[in-house]
Amino acid sequence: MARSPLTLAASVTAALPRIGVTRVGPLTENGAGRFDAALVHLDDGRTAVVRLPASEEFASDLAAESRALLALTPGVRALLPFAVPEVLGESGSGADRVLVTTHLEGYRIDPAHLPKGPGYAPAIGGALAAIHALPVSIVRTDGLPVRSPEQVRDDTARLLDRADGTDRVPDGLMLRWRRALREDDLWRFESAVVLGGGTSSSVLLEDDDDDIPHVTGVLDWSGLSVGDPAVDLRWLASAPLAADDVFGGYTASGDRSPDALLRERARLYAELEFARWLVHGHDAGDASVVADAVALLEALVEGVRGDHIVTDSRTDIDDALALVEKVPPAVVSTVDTSMQTDAYDPEALSLYLSAERDREAAAAGLAAALADDDLPGANADTGAFDLPPALSEEPGPTAPIDLDGWTEAALRPAESDVSDDTSSATAAVAGDAEHHADATHHADADDEEDAARASRAALRRWGVTGDGS
Repeated sequence: MARSPLTLAASVTAALPRIGVTRVGPLTENGAGRFDAALVHLDDGRTAVVRLPASEEFASDLAAESRALLALTPGVRALLPFAVPEVLGESGSGADRVLVTTHLEGYRIDPAHLPKGPGYAPAIGGALAAIHALPVSIVRTDGLPVRSPEQVRDDTARLLDRADGTDRVPDGLMLRWRRALREDDLWRFESAVVLGGGTSSSVLLEDDDDDIPHVTGVLDWSGLSVGDPAVDLRWLASAPLAADDVFGGYTASGDRSPDALLRERARLYAELEFARWLVHGHDAGDASVVADAVALLEALVEGVRGDHIVTDSRTDIDDALALVEKVPPAVVSTVDTSMQTDAYDPEALSLYLSAERDREAAAAGLAAALADDDLPGANADTGAFDLPPALSEEPGPTAPIDLDGWTEAALRPAESDVSDDTSSATAAVAGDAEHHADATHHADADDEEDAARASRAALRRWGVTGDGS
């Protein structure tokens, strides 16, 4: 039987011995019947909320609420853009535990009544993002629960095993949940500080002068822990119209790494609440709770038939090959893919262009030299000339050099020839070549003249190439 406001007001004196109560009134906190609560006005001018557990079953929830609020130190509260209740006093234990906290102004919206669009939904999403951004050290320091992604996954697997053990879960639902459990990508997330199951009813709102709602406070901290952020968004299954806007506000306000499958896990947790309700009724031996849970599960299986928690949008190699085969060859042949990449080294490209310019300059110098010598077959305009058929053939292996007939002076360079000036070295070699040509007695005069001209042209070419290297 619920306690009256007067009974609750009398219990305040146990938690606040030197504070008197001047007025008391009923308070509905949407606590699902877990607590008896009243709004009390204290003689020091403050307004407070007093709560007692409705039964021994919910005494641990009230104790957890007190412990969580005490963990939120003034430094932690300064990180939040809204207010959090403060513990004024407490006493007793078990079903007789009394908890007195400050009262926060604002109104709340049930998930089923949360409208879509800008305003309420994005503001609530932003408030949840601010909680998830808190340092996890505040939870670890106070010894509150901390769960890694692997532990969250294991907890889910144990719940499925217990629900499956009742033999009351439809096969379609169990297959759906088991498949989600096997999806490794679904369980890759970063653990964060979470409320542990808050809803839009946990968020207090007020309108400013321009009728724009903003969050003034957040209630229901009994589930404070480190775990999966998706658990605080599972209630959006009851607010399908506003879900996109809540997630939009959550993403815009958060500074955490992206969570690609956040919505999918939130959906899974929402469905598993029915399995949890079934397990609770089964363990308690309450046939009415079991019947209610079975009815919910049967309705759920009809709503998700043929659907999956994680949509398989991956394409295997066979699908990729099939897509390639569908592309017409004519389209592929007409596609210009030249220079369709930025994967080049600018410095290497600059060196290449510089080398190309040097090569063109060397070619121009050679053409000019050939034109000056007026070689047989030379083109006066381009500097190109036609080689004799014997010379145009592909050269074979290099033959040994015959040094017979060369004088010792020709083989030993003079000291004046050792110079950095390329033109002087070229002239010296050209002179040796002419001396060797004069010493040849078996060639006629025309051959000697042609050989000398060819030697000079070749040496000039070597000199030009050496300058450009």
